[in-house]
Amino acid sequence: MNNKIEINKSVPSDSPGERLRQRWGEFFDQFSDGNRGRHISIEIISAEVGDEELIKDAPLMAIVYDRPNKGDDLVIEIGRDEVTYAHTVDSPQEVLTGQSASGEMLALSISDAAGTKTLIKLQAS
Repeated sequence: MNNKIEINKSVPSDSPGERLRQRWGEFFDQFSDGNRGRHISIEIISAEVGDEELIKDAPLMAIVYDRPNKGDDLVIEIGRDEVTYAHTVDSPQEVLTGQSASGEMLALSISDAAGTKTLIKLQAS
């Protein structure tokens, strides 16, 4: 069994303008609705501090994106009936997805303005 996930599909963004980043809100709303309760792991990949696993095998509640004129951040919320943990990505710049051969979403990679990547791995459903 191959555990490698190829992350290469970009979610439309606004570099160089702002209008396309509005699609991120729709994408994360739909993603949250379709994956609520699915267990995930969150890992930070940074040149400054290296790799750090923040959460493992926890249920996704939602991923909420606020556009630059509303906060310019992305919040990953963990929990079943209430939020038990939240991780914030400030000033996200790029969102990439990784899917299985059958099209099932397996991972998200979110890069912020400082170059730090947040990797969200989803357990197979």
